[in-house]
Amino acid sequence: MSDIKIIETLSMILALMIAIIGHEIMHGYIAYRYGDDTAKRAGRLSINPIVHIDPVGTILIPAILYFTNAPFLFGWAKPVPVNISIVIRNGGYGAAIAVALAGITYNLLVAIFAATILPLFLHPNSYFEAFMFFFLYNLTLYNVILAVFNLWPIPPLDGSQALYYLAMKLRWDRFVEFYEKIYPYGMLILFAILFIPGINSIIFAPAEWILKMILP
Repeated sequence: MSDIKIIETLSMILALMIAIIGHEIMHGYIAYRYGDDTAKRAGRLSINPIVHIDPVGTILIPAILYFTNAPFLFGWAKPVPVNISIVIRNGGYGAAIAVALAGITYNLLVAIFAATILPLFLHPNSYFEAFMFFFLYNLTLYNVILAVFNLWPIPPLDGSQALYYLAMKLRWDRFVEFYEKIYPYGMLILFAILFIPGINSIIFAPAEWILKMILP
């Protein structure tokens, strides 16, 4: 493996870890700000990647994508535990929506920050600068993809959680009942949708639009 390939691979792994682990930490951190210390007591507000690793989402899926030459890596960390009833008691349903959208907000802010710095390394003259170029590019890419993917209103993705708490706040009782009925089957619905031919191009189209706007 060439030096540049090693640098590129390491940058991809680091960028993906920052994207998915930071996403989960932010859920727990915002919940903590509303009085829920569940994640803190479980040691899940730590930046130590070991406590966040999901064997399938953090290791197996990214490895399969890498060795099958997928255009980008994808994965997830272990969900951070949150006692949403404490959050709602202290901050109402608005606080619950904030917790649900915390990871997406983190991903978008990190993507914008990385894309802003990226032009400094467009013409690398050293291994360090080459690493920074690949790292910042992948950091932008993965954070945008994670943000857009999690916005989809399919349980248990963050977008669906935010919509659920909004429905509870506005007393959309029929939607709440419908959501609670389909929630146990959310992952099956999600995977079924992802395997529909051509659906990925629709799901990730907003990510392409955002990347075109922020990448140099």
